[in-house]
Amino acid sequence: MAIERIDVGPRMSQAVVHGDTIYLAGVVADDRKGTSVAEQTSQILARIDDLLAQTGSSKQNLLKATIWLRDIASFDEMNSVWDGWVEPGHTPARACVESRMAAPDVLVEIQVVAAKG
Repeated sequence: MAIERIDVGPRMSQAVVHGDTIYLAGVVADDRKGTSVAEQTSQILARIDDLLAQTGSSKQNLLKATIWLRDIASFDEMNSVWDGWVEPGHTPARACVESRMAAPDVLVEIQVVAAKG
């Protein structure tokens, strides 16, 4: 079975398609300086929409999401954006945890797995 890779870099690909399953790398906001958890979450979800579109899918086909927050106290702030983005009736299995992040200005990171659309 063929494997398709999107936005391939030296360390990772932003998306990998194997069969009818799409795996996204963890996505962080591009513009993080002085941004809030809500702003970073909005940027991340827009990037996820773009990557899913590139693979022939959409947020309606989400299977699983993992969300990492620098501070779990921002859970409600992140969810205020997430809840407006996710499709009712198409919510994925999801985990959300507090974690040390790779860079000090990363407040949120989201990784999803989706089915082809």
